[in-house]
Order: sequence, then C-alpha cells, then structure tokens
Amino acid sequence: MSLFKGFKTFLVRGNLVDLAVAVVIGAAFSSVVQAFVKDLITPLIGIFGGFSFPAWSFRVNGSVFQIGEFLNSLISFVLIAVVVFFFVVRPVALLLEQIKKHEKTADPDTRPCPFCRNEISTQATRCGFCTSDVAVAPAAPVEAETARQ
Repeated sequence: MSLFKGFKTFLVRGNLVDLAVAVVIGAAFSSVVQAFVKDLITPLIGIFGGFSFPAWSFRVNGSVFQIGEFLNSLISFVLIAVVVFFFVVRPVALLLEQIKKHEKTADPDTRPCPFCRNEISTQATRCGFCTSDVAVAPAAPVEAETARQ
C-alpha cells in the first residue's frame, strides 16, 4: 500500500506536473512552428526559385535524400530556438539579474590568513593553522539602503 502512496506523491509533485505541462506545450508549439514553416515560409522561398522547396530531393542508387524536408526541419528548429531565447531565456535572465541587484550580500564569517592563506574567523587574532598573529578584520561598512520602490 505504501508503494502506491509514494508513487502518488511522486506524480503530484509540482516539478513533475510543471515538466509535463512544459513538454505538452512544447510539442504543440513545435507542431505549430513546423506547419508555419512547411505551409508558409518554404512556399515563399520556392516562389523566387520557381521550384517546390519541400519536394526538393535527389537520388543516389535508389536512395532518396529529402533536402527540402531537412531544410524545413532546420528552419523550424531555428525559429523555435529564437522564440525560446527571446521569450524565455532572456526574460528569465533579466529577472534573475534584477533579483540579484536587490539581494543584500551577507557579511563574510571568514577571511584568508595573510601568511598561510587558510580560512580563519574574521574575529581571530591568531591563525589556527600557522599560529601567526593577525589583526582583527575591520568591520564591513554598512551599505546605504537602496531607494524604495
């Protein structure tokens, strides 16, 4: 009985559900982009050359090489990559950058010993590794609070 309970917990976890939704949306988006390329972009390219772009192929010893279909897939991939970059990756990076700007950095608890370079407490007066006398680290300056939004 606990096996099924653990499996149920695994299935309803937020990350798994989010991943499943992302895969379904990604597949649907991919099919839309592929149809866009196959039905609109490549026929426009074919107008200028006077040939059927998707049917572009050649034969070698009975084997058919579908160059047009490959180029359709390549154009679809590039369009999906552009959309993902500009509408997902870049906005998330900008958002994370803004969050990092507003995070207060914590004062360090340790510092390197000026003699042996091992990490020692900021309040230490003697290094525990090389037993050298060291000065207490000066207190970190208090940062002015950023403008309120």
